[in-house]
Amino acid sequence: MHVVKGDTVIVVSGDDRGKTGRVLAVFPNKKRVLVEGVNFAKKHSKGSQQNPQGGIQEKELPVHISNVLPMCQRCGKGVRVRKLKLADGKRVRACATCGEAVGTK
Repeated sequence: MHVVKGDTVIVVSGDDRGKTGRVLAVFPNKKRVLVEGVNFAKKHSKGSQQNPQGGIQEKELPVHISNVLPMCQRCGKGVRVRKLKLADGKRVRACATCGEAVGTK
């Protein structure tokens, strides 16, 4: 996967193209990611004892993983990632453009 939980990503296609957000969850079996502030849907709810007023609630839905790219801090845009092996044997995701590590803290 080129995206992991906690990454800052940009949406590259769809209704929310150009929006950025943080990845809240990754669903690898469905190939989808939940991005903060992207892909809202409205759900109409009938009144109940817990919510006597009822009304319309908005919730975020997952987007397909192919529609997002991780943001590179140095480049400042969405980039493809490469897997690099460091001298100490660790494998990291790196920006394909500039080579800087992506998503490390």
